[in-house]
Amino acid sequence: MNETGSTVPKRQVGRLLRQLREQAGISLMAAAAELEFSRARMYRIENGEVPVRKHDVIAMCGVYSAPGHITEVLIGLAAESKAKGWWHAYGDVVPAWFELYVGMEQAAASLRSYAPSVIPGLLQTREYAEAVFRSWHADPEAAGSAVAVRLERQSLLSRRLPEAPRLDVIVDEGVLRRAIPDTLGMQKQLAHLVNMSIRHNIGVRVIPFAAGPHKAVGSGQFTILDFPAVGTASPEPTTIYCENLTGALYLDKLAEVETYESIWGELGAVALSQAESDDLIRTIIEESDG
Repeated sequence: MNETGSTVPKRQVGRLLRQLREQAGISLMAAAAELEFSRARMYRIENGEVPVRKHDVIAMCGVYSAPGHITEVLIGLAAESKAKGWWHAYGDVVPAWFELYVGMEQAAASLRSYAPSVIPGLLQTREYAEAVFRSWHADPEAAGSAVAVRLERQSLLSRRLPEAPRLDVIVDEGVLRRAIPDTLGMQKQLAHLVNMSIRHNIGVRVIPFAAGPHKAVGSGQFTILDFPAVGTASPEPTTIYCENLTGALYLDKLAEVETYESIWGELGAVALSQAESDDLIRTIIEESDG
């Protein structure tokens, strides 16, 4: 087992291979027999405990009659599972349409997101998302598709089974004042933040300008994902997701997680309470009305 690498790609390879096997209607024992794998090895692969070799991925995808594009994704992920740290560079080894983070987001029990520059995707309104993606994509069709995916992701916050995750967001005041050209659309976005914070599983807190520089100033945007235990299995390890212009970094080593947990604690200490945050957001809405 690769102790130095991120466990994220191994877990994703295992999860996808298990889904393919189940969709093909093949039992674990039957698959193991066909592939001449031991049952223990099949369990370890599907639980993301071991890296998977390229020829094993090809063999398993052949048994499961997986489409060629899915096989290519798994080969890319299998190669990444041997890397020391794991970058998910869109359109490189793993194609852009395969959004790994979305799968992790759906599986999480709780999400804690720090937003220093833009409102987090799970809380964006259509108007705000359209403004964001129009600035990122020259192609209107690509922008429209990106908006549709973003809005679809938000359904996880109101799902019943499995239980919706807990979402806690801390935003800088500057994010709330960085308006989109559509003034009414921006007011709608700010009101949406207040309305969402009423839900039992959502919290939105603001770090005011008055708080001054704080420890997370240089950290950039990040999300901490915690996962539930499944049956008697231990939960997947807490993972930190950091996105930038060229890709995304997944961190799950204990020291890395502890660093970000500590930063989150510092952010919580300087952020306004939920009620104070709601009041500040309402004030900004009123100011933009004037």
